[in-house]
Amino acid sequence: MSHDNHDPLDHPEVKIASARGYFIGYAFAAAMMFISLGLVRSHAMSPAGLATTITLIALVAVLAQLYFLFKLDLSESQIWHTVAFAFTVPLFVMAVGLTLWMFHTLAARTMLPGMGM
Repeated sequence: MSHDNHDPLDHPEVKIASARGYFIGYAFAAAMMFISLGLVRSHAMSPAGLATTITLIALVAVLAQLYFLFKLDLSESQIWHTVAFAFTVPLFVMAVGLTLWMFHTLAARTMLPGMGM
C-alpha cells in the first residue's frame, strides 16, 4: 500500500491564492459599497439614475470580486473555472427568473373564474 506524498500546496488553485489579491478585492468591494451608500444618502440623483448607477457599481463590484477573490480569469489554469461560471450564471438567472414568474402568475392560472380576489 503506497501513500501518495502529494503536497496540497502544489495545486494551481492554491498557488494563485494570495493575501494581497484578497485584500485588494475586499478593499475594492468595500469602496464600491461606500460609494453606493454615499450616493443614496446624498439624494444627488433621480431615482432612475440612482438605480442605474448603483446597478453599474454592483456589476463592477461583482466582476472585481470574481477576479480578485475567486481568481476567475482567462489564464490557462483558470479557463475551465471561468467557462463553468459563464455557463452557470445564465442557468441560475433562468431558474430564479422562471420561478419568480411561475409564482407571480400562479394565482391567475389556478383560480376559478368568478372567484376573483
